[in-house]
Amino acid sequence: MDSKLTDKVALVTGGGSGIGEGACLALARAGAAVTVVDVFDAPARAVAEHIQAEGGRAVAAVADVGAEQQIQTAIARTVEAFGGLHVVFANAGINGMQCPIEEMTLEEWHATLNTNLTGTFLTVKHSIPHLRAAGGGSIVVTSSVNGSRLFGLPGYACYSTSKAGQVAFSKMAAIELARWGIRVNVILPGGVRTNIGARTYRRNLEPITYGMSLPALFPPLYGRPASPDEIAKLVVFLASDDSSYVTGAEIVIDAAASLLRG
Repeated sequence: MDSKLTDKVALVTGGGSGIGEGACLALARAGAAVTVVDVFDAPARAVAEHIQAEGGRAVAAVADVGAEQQIQTAIARTVEAFGGLHVVFANAGINGMQCPIEEMTLEEWHATLNTNLTGTFLTVKHSIPHLRAAGGGSIVVTSSVNGSRLFGLPGYACYSTSKAGQVAFSKMAAIELARWGIRVNVILPGGVRTNIGARTYRRNLEPITYGMSLPALFPPLYGRPASPDEIAKLVVFLASDDSSYVTGAEIVIDAAASLLRG
């Protein structure tokens, strides 16, 4: 373990798998105590136990980030367990339904926005008093290149809207919270090896798909998706004092994929 985040407390939503799991492990290895928040109990517990087995401090908390009382409880448990809160990684997200706009139901629209955008709002909202009490801290939000750099994937209207909203929300929060020493930054990953496909649903995409071909080596840098660990390194940087003068930034981490496709 290094010492970038010694004596810091971090909360990670969507921490049971993918980018969230990678971030939980990286934050703990940097010295932070970590609350692993996930909508599923078993993965959250597994990540917390992994951290504990490596000698770190962690607890698991089950919460649907779009349910206000549940995320409030997870944040309160963090403060009770570790005595404060310094780092918040609002990472939980789903792809949701991908289909033509005219076929999307209001229920499908709300399901994606409730997790991705409302969940980010609730996580940040209820963390602010604790970050302020700690004398400042860092909030990192997982958005996407979709909705900010890319707009061509078929059926992504709802997902991309939610991700664009996260960018705007993060910038507004960065300005509002700067007076209390709370930094807010948003990361925009491209392709990452995760299990997000488990909560991805597709319907009738053929009529809205454009025929496009990509080069054999894609993305341009390395020609492969990112690993969660590679994204986690950026999260640790933004969580630590190494980025003490960085706030309101949107940082693309996609191996130049959006430069080629955008």
